[in-house]
Amino acid sequence: MKKVIFLFLFSFFAVISVALAEDPIDIQNTGNWAFKIPFGQSVDYNDILVSRVVDGDTLVLENGERLRLIGIDTPELHESAKLDRDARTTGQDPRAIQELGRQSYEFTKNLVEGKRVSLEFDAQRFDRYKRLLAYVYLKDGTFVNAEIVKQGYASLMKIPPNIKYAALFAQLYAEARQEKRGLWK
Repeated sequence: MKKVIFLFLFSFFAVISVALAEDPIDIQNTGNWAFKIPFGQSVDYNDILVSRVVDGDTLVLENGERLRLIGIDTPELHESAKLDRDARTTGQDPRAIQELGRQSYEFTKNLVEGKRVSLEFDAQRFDRYKRLLAYVYLKDGTFVNAEIVKQGYASLMKIPPNIKYAALFAQLYAEARQEKRGLWK
């Protein structure tokens, strides 16, 4: 009985020490699999890699989180209920909307994919789909959300309470449309 209690306590304290560790523990073998225990893992949102761009306003970070760029909306790239709604609302063919979505995607991909960024949060940290909501900055200081609007690859999406830069985005949007940049050519 004493051995059972000892093993239980030893296992308990081992698990607690792993949970309090700063970095994940990698357990690997010589085969093709790796196992990570992410207990206690912290994320530095001031220096994180954009591993993939999903569409013009959605990114995937190196830790696997999906991030939605606050304040902007790009045309739909993928088949979805939103694509159907946008086609009905605008009277545009869904394929035409998807082509604009592809252009926005390409612009955003060239701007951020594979680059380290820092994030700024507004009032809400997550949307209803559990995506991280943020303003994104490249290491050279480029404000990604604003640059996408400025170059004409996004419309505005103002959803209170995340409206910190709404006035800036509105100004950049008007200029991009007036100067026929990006999608407004």
